[in-house]
This record gives sequence, C-alpha cells and structure tokens, in this order.
Amino acid sequence: MLLVEGEVGGKKYREPFSKGILSKSLIRSDVESDKAYEIASEIEDSIQKDGNEIIAVTDLIRTVRLRLEEEDPKLAKRYVLWKQIRRSKDPLIILIGGASGIGTSSISFELASRLGIKNLLSTDMIREVMRKMVSKELCPTLFESSYTAEEALKTPAPPEFDKTLLGFKDHVETVNVGLTGVIERSMKEGISIVIEGVHIVPGFIDEELLNHSNVYLFVLALSDEEIHKGRFYSRCRQLWARRPLKRYLKNFTSIRKTHDYIVGVADKNDIPVIENIDITTTVDEMIEHIIKVKEAEQLEQQIMEKVQKNK
Repeated sequence: MLLVEGEVGGKKYREPFSKGILSKSLIRSDVESDKAYEIASEIEDSIQKDGNEIIAVTDLIRTVRLRLEEEDPKLAKRYVLWKQIRRSKDPLIILIGGASGIGTSSISFELASRLGIKNLLSTDMIREVMRKMVSKELCPTLFESSYTAEEALKTPAPPEFDKTLLGFKDHVETVNVGLTGVIERSMKEGISIVIEGVHIVPGFIDEELLNHSNVYLFVLALSDEEIHKGRFYSRCRQLWARRPLKRYLKNFTSIRKTHDYIVGVADKNDIPVIENIDITTTVDEMIEHIIKVKEAEQLEQQIMEKVQKNK
C-alpha cells in the first residue's frame, strides 16, 4: 500500500494514498473530472513503479505539478496556489462584497469549493436573523432591501446628501453588528468561512478584524451597466428564484449608486476590486491575491528573523 507522509503541528503522520482525494484537488484546480482521475492513476502507478511505498506530501505535490505542466502550465500554477492555501495553518476568513446582482453568491460558492471551505454565509441571512431580534419600529431600514432602505429613514435626508446612499449606509451599519459577531466567532473557534453580501463594505468593518493576517476582503464590480442588468434577467429565470425581476429593474438606478459607492470606498481603502465578468478568472484572482499576501508575510518574517539573529 502506498502511503503519504506529512506533518501537522510538528507531528508527522502517514495516510494511504487516495486517487479520489487527489482527483478532487485536481478538479478544484479546473482539471476535468475524467482527466483528473486519469492523472491521479498515472501518478500512483509511477510512484509504485519506482519502488516507493512512502512519498512525502511535498514530493507528491511536486510530482503532480510536473505532470500538470505537461497538460497546461496554467493548471499547474492553479494547483500549486490551491495547495499552498489549503496547507495554511491559520483558518481563512474571506469576505466578498458587492452590489445586488453583482455575483457575490456565485463567486463565494465557487471559491469555497475550490478552497475546500465548508462554511458559507450570506449577509442576507445575518439580516434575517437580526430582523427576528429587533423591532421594525426600532430599526426600520433593516426591514428594507439595501437599495430601498431610504424609504424607511426616520429623518428626512438633508438636500446635500444622496437619500439612496444615506439609507444604504444606515442599512449596512446595522447589519455589520451581526457580521462582526460572525467574524469574531470564526476567529475565536478557528473556523474557515466565506461570507458574502451587499453589507460587506470597506469602512464599515472593524479595522482590527481586517488587520488579522487570515482575514481577506474583496469587492466585486461590473463596470458595464448592461451586463449588470443582464445578471438580474439570468437570476430571475432560474426556477428556484423567488425574486421579482420588476423590482430589480425599477430600482436599478439605486442599485448602481450602491455599486459605485462600494467600489469607491474600496479603492480609497486599498481593498482589491475585481471585475466579475468570468467566474474562473475572478476566483483565480482572489486565490492569487491571497498567495501574494502570504508570500509577502513569509518574506517579512524571514527578514525579521535574520535581523534578530544579527543583533
């Protein structure tokens, strides 16, 4: 039996090599399912022909990378990036913001699947829970959509303020109370999670939480208004969708205002803004950003260690 040897928390372990597990990791790297199993089988045969009964995890990853480079260098790069993130000791807390209809739910599902993260949450769910705990009289904007919250403002907006954005900010600020609680709990329990939704807006989330090395914030955008509008048509054609198209189209101008606002504050706060045209490209950009941050942290740590040694 072929065994894979690795190390977790300073302790070594051995486990049986599994073509199924390897195939899944290849599929998450965008290798087609049939091809993934074929490559996994080839790698197992190759290792056994060399007379090896035990292979180190690092050697296995290198072997897979070399095999994928024969197929497509891009696939090899994706696989290595994915493995580096998966092998991280810290839990990943990924926040994905963007205006309604921009595609945060689709991207979060795909990203979580690629990274093997089992916990996925929408800020709409947080809002629904908060609605059960807070009365409409106490917090009226909470009971509106993010782009119609202006209709529930208790105090009329001053002429110099945009009423749509004033309501939106009030709505987001309220939901962020619940969002903060989820993030803090995930960090405390060491739970990897992807949270998405219109309520994830830079400037509203506690900076101390965002400064943690395992917390990542992204904002999705669609510069083309027609593509954005087309997303609502696609969404409402789904049989399971219960959201009326007319409501979105009626409020599309307000939705675009929130879109431009979210992108604007993201730029001001140096938060990555990703043009969400293609799911694969968007997810790849997110993963590559996380890897670059990890590499920068490792380099900084190495420099600090050298400085300490030279003192």
